[in-house]
Amino acid sequence: MARIKPIKLRGALHARLDAKGFRHARYWPSPDLAQFVEHYWAVDWTLDEPCVRETLPHPVVHLVAENDEATIGGPATRRWTRRFAPGRGRVFAIKFRVGGFRPFVDGPVSAHADCVRAAHEVFGECARDLGRDVLAAADHHAAVEIYESFLRGLGVRDDPVVDLVAGIAGRIAGDRDITRIEQVATESGLTPRTLQRLFRDYVGASPKWLIQRYRLHEAVARIDAGAACDWAALALDLGYSDQAHLIRDFKKIVGRTPVEYAKAGVRA
Repeated sequence: MARIKPIKLRGALHARLDAKGFRHARYWPSPDLAQFVEHYWAVDWTLDEPCVRETLPHPVVHLVAENDEATIGGPATRRWTRRFAPGRGRVFAIKFRVGGFRPFVDGPVSAHADCVRAAHEVFGECARDLGRDVLAAADHHAAVEIYESFLRGLGVRDDPVVDLVAGIAGRIAGDRDITRIEQVATESGLTPRTLQRLFRDYVGASPKWLIQRYRLHEAVARIDAGAACDWAALALDLGYSDQAHLIRDFKKIVGRTPVEYAKAGVRA
């Protein structure tokens, strides 16, 4: 039986606002698939009126079952926006680890960036009915079993490069003092050019992109927690050269300045 994983909606815009009508669940992968899968996630909703949900991009690939279809969503470089109509719905998906999708495909993950493709176009006919089977499962645990049986059937072997790439991405996510590619390249014993090539192949985004996005994830989390008010101090703490740089990056991805985003949360 799949083990429940605590939920932390990292990257969800206005995550502290009431998500009435939505139910979230996450599950750990089995040990033999943990190198490739970060977790399985499910969202069920019942809405009386339309709403919009937005999320900042993550450097990962998702395999998503919805409306009896399975799709592969590559790493997104832009803000993800979903408009929900009134009614009921359900999504059940795999979130691969950073770099964890690469062993399942023949080419670089960068080929899947900002793309959504039918799962059978990526994996072949074995994935034709995957979405229908997952959503027809008796419960979440049965759905996880179907996903894991499918992944094992692809015959992928352990890949040490996945752990290397995921470890580097984890360092970038967890250390705000990392602001340049050269820092993680030196730690990893790689040249910046080799690191960039490795990330293009396994992640689908550059290390610089990860550095920028994880800083914005942290900025959003602090604003949602009501902790951000001194924008110059926040910019310095997140490794930006100045406040203007933070504002420019934030508005480009989030669509609003930090002040506008904070005010929108208070009004909501």
